[in-house]
Amino acid sequence: MRKVLSGYAISFNRRHKRHGYLFQNRYKSILCQEEEYLLELVRYIHLNPARAGMAKDMDELDRYPWSGHAALLGRRQRSWQDREEILIRFSDKKREAVSRYRQFVKDGIAMGRREELTGGGLRRSAGGWEGVMNLKRAGEYWRGDERILGNGNFVNAVLRAAEESLTHREKSKMQGWDLGRLVTEVCEILSVDPGDIRKKGRANNLSYAKGLICYLGHSRLGLTGMELARYFNISRPSVSQAIQRGERFAKKNEVKLLN
Repeated sequence: MRKVLSGYAISFNRRHKRHGYLFQNRYKSILCQEEEYLLELVRYIHLNPARAGMAKDMDELDRYPWSGHAALLGRRQRSWQDREEILIRFSDKKREAVSRYRQFVKDGIAMGRREELTGGGLRRSAGGWEGVMNLKRAGEYWRGDERILGNGNFVNAVLRAAEESLTHREKSKMQGWDLGRLVTEVCEILSVDPGDIRKKGRANNLSYAKGLICYLGHSRLGLTGMELARYFNISRPSVSQAIQRGERFAKKNEVKLLN
């Protein structure tokens, strides 16, 4: 998203002979506890045009072109937008799902601004400042993080997993693991010449070796997709595919390297 927004901002500035920031704030994403918060977020986001006065009523909102709401209703066709992920939560019958979804959004108009969906992670997770105070009065303290939207148990579980992953990465680096050593070890396991690892090719062992290096480098050493793309001289989407291929190979063959 950063790449898309930066590219658009540069293009817009050139076209209109202007300088400086185009968007008010940086792009922000959060990890959401799906069943409890996903639909609330979808409704809140799609009501933004109504709250801003850019759509005066539901009929205008249904036709508003700059959000995903019209696509969910089937008013606009966007091959890249996944409608089923949302509509299936209302009904397995398409027409009924659309109708229920629209009513769900309409019911949210009277709710106005939802602080529990916009504030910091602790406030969101607890249900706003009132929720935080209720928890404190009850002697219960929930962890929160602005990148996570969910209840206390969900936030704790996500942060714990992230901390364990970070600890593992630091431990691996302290043991002398880096991309060079990873390449050497993987090539030895799969009988691949390290000199061939950056060459183009679809030979099974070479392909599996690249996938395993990408998977372990990303998940165990914290290497970014960009770093791996530069090393192998491939595109970011190709790195993503290699990571998935490597993960499947590692699980199927019970690879213990870096575990």
